[in-house]
Amino acid sequence: MAIMRLLVVTLLCAMCVGCSLDAAPPLALLLSSAADDDAVQTVSEGSKAPDFTLSSQDGTPISLEQYRGKWVVLYFYPKDFTTGCTIEAHSFQKDEAQYIQKNVVVLGVSLDSTDSHKQFCAKEGLNFKLLADESAKVATQYGSIMEHEGKRYAARNTFIIDPSGMVRKVYHAVKPTGHSQEVLTALADLQRSKG
Repeated sequence: MAIMRLLVVTLLCAMCVGCSLDAAPPLALLLSSAADDDAVQTVSEGSKAPDFTLSSQDGTPISLEQYRGKWVVLYFYPKDFTTGCTIEAHSFQKDEAQYIQKNVVVLGVSLDSTDSHKQFCAKEGLNFKLLADESAKVATQYGSIMEHEGKRYAARNTFIIDPSGMVRKVYHAVKPTGHSQEVLTALADLQRSKG
C-alpha cells in the first residue's frame, strides 16, 4: 500500500513540475498516513455545514451560526497575495452587490493570519470577511486542506450553505477566473428551487 501511495504521489508530482501554488492539486488525501484517515473529513451536498468560529481580518470572531437565515458562500483559498487567490477575491468583490441583493454573505478562509488578511484586504480593496484558520481545523473539517512543497494550505474549494445551515452546492479544485459568476448562477437556481 505504501509503495502504491508513493508511486501515485510521484506520478502526480511529475505531472505538476513547474506548476504554481495556485495550480497545485490537493494531495492531502494521498499524503496522509493511515493514522491520519480519521482526521480527514468531507462535507457533501445535503449535509449540515459544520459550525466554526474564526477571527476575521479586523480581529472580530465570526461564526457560521451568526449567519443563519442568510445564504453563505464559504470559499477556501490557499494564500493571500498569490495570483489565483487575488483573482478569485477580486471576482467576489466585483460581484458584491449581486450577493447582497440575493441575501448572501461571502466568507473567505485560508491558513493565513488575521494580520495577513488585514493587509490583503487593504491592498486589494476587499470588503467581505476573510477568516484566519491558522490551525487548519476548519479547512480540515471541510475536507479543504492540501500540501504543496512540504507546506499545508487550504485547498481551493467552495461551499454554498442555505439559510438553515445545509450545504447545497460544493465546488472542488476551483478555477479562480469566472468562479464568482458560476456561484451566482448556482445561487439563482438554488434560491428559485427553494422557493
